[in-house]
Amino acid sequence: MPHRVNKLKNYNIVETKEKRSFFSKIPSWGLSLITAFLSFIFLFFFASLLSSIPKIGENMSEGIAYISYDIIIAIACFFICRHNPKSIWYVPILCNTMGIISAIVEPNFWITSLWIVMCGGWVLSLIGAIGGAMVGRRVILRSNPK
Repeated sequence: MPHRVNKLKNYNIVETKEKRSFFSKIPSWGLSLITAFLSFIFLFFFASLLSSIPKIGENMSEGIAYISYDIIIAIACFFICRHNPKSIWYVPILCNTMGIISAIVEPNFWITSLWIVMCGGWVLSLIGAIGGAMVGRRVILRSNPK
């Protein structure tokens, strides 16, 4: 019996080390908050950049900036939920934190047409999160068949 234990001790188990990116080490809630913060900064920089173009009006530049903001958040929700499908319940809410806060705090939010674009973005981020979770579950099932 002691001989067998020695054989097991000397047996080398080869473990595969996959290259993991920096973002794969961050939990989903952290990625969601990073997305919310960076997309909010992007919104203002992109809106000011578009408004500096003389041929584009102020309303048009804000509309383009908000639509691109919504698309960025939806794409981020897709990738975050694809990586961790169980995070579908909170990723769209955390990614849209700035928009939700502005809907609550801004008195003119529901009067202007801004609410249509923002609520459309919320729906788009839900669709992205559901799609990412579905793809993520499928990948997990393929890699771990029962």
